[in-house]
Amino acid sequence: MEDVVVDEGGIRLGQFLKLAGLAESGADAKGLLSAGLVSVNDQGESRRGRQLERGDVVRCAGRAVRVA
Repeated sequence: MEDVVVDEGGIRLGQFLKLAGLAESGADAKGLLSAGLVSVNDQGESRRGRQLERGDVVRCAGRAVRVA
């Protein structure tokens, strides 16, 4: 599992997908979410604006990335 460091205030899921290299653009992130290909803490997620906190684990395309 990879760790991706974010600012203390947290980050929105759509932004995190781009930062972690799971999506190339906001439109790509939106497509992944609407197709049901993203989960947060092992629960399916479709909201691009979901606020992530340290310790959350995002899974997409066979990769697991933790917010650090």
